[in-house]
Amino acid sequence: MQQHHWNHLRDISFVLIGAFVLAFSVNYFIIPNMLSEGGVIGLTVILVYLFDWSPGVINFALNAGLVIVGYKFFSKRALTYTALSVVSVAVFLLVTEGWSSPIDDDPLLAALFAGVFIGLGLGLMLRSGGTAGGTTVIAQIMHQVFGFSVSGVVLFIDLVIIAGSSFVIGQERAMYTLVAVYISAKVIDMVLEGPNARSAVMIISNQSEALLEAITDRLARGVTVLEGRGGYSKMNKQVLYIVVNKREIVRLRKIVDSIDQDAYITVHRVQEVYGRGYKGHTK
Repeated sequence: MQQHHWNHLRDISFVLIGAFVLAFSVNYFIIPNMLSEGGVIGLTVILVYLFDWSPGVINFALNAGLVIVGYKFFSKRALTYTALSVVSVAVFLLVTEGWSSPIDDDPLLAALFAGVFIGLGLGLMLRSGGTAGGTTVIAQIMHQVFGFSVSGVVLFIDLVIIAGSSFVIGQERAMYTLVAVYISAKVIDMVLEGPNARSAVMIISNQSEALLEAITDRLARGVTVLEGRGGYSKMNKQVLYIVVNKREIVRLRKIVDSIDQDAYITVHRVQEVYGRGYKGHTK
């Protein structure tokens, strides 16, 4: 029970830190340099440019409306953390408003740093169970009602908003915005995966016993053997399943190639790994 409370406190802390970093990025890099963003942040800064309204007030009004509309599509925990995220981002947008001045003659530098810091802020919030609200809410509704992909809906809305922002900030600044969005997506992945990102590898081979022995000896990794059957050949096969880090993937491929060049290999990125022998396991 005590560990649960500590985890809850840790998640709330990360949501608050992420919200501050996100708000700081918007007020320090995005708005002073006439850049934009995807989602509700993008709509927020466009309205700031058009009407000179407070970004904190705009962001809260837009997000609060979306959360109210989509509250029934979230679990109680997700709704709580989303509400915390929305309020925190709005408050920190108010606190950090006007903290920066434009970076003269170098919007690319502003876009690069905006992407890094926004990705870091959103990554911390997402890793702890929160969201920045906005298009995530719309995407969740579209997924549950129509079955659309959440990531696909978010990407589509972001592209529409960035394209629309070009009429306000110009095509050149909109293209710099795309750079920032791309970098933030990569940083979010890094934060969610952590420094030791792992991949799950499945190997189908007629030399499974030899591969099992070689992988165990040369990689010092445990391998799970699954029983499978070829859909076309109807022959029974052993499928090897192993979780490795990025550096070990290259070594694993070399081991497989040295024994069976006809082996079929699939690699899947793993979000998190728990269990004995892996980081994050607790007794």
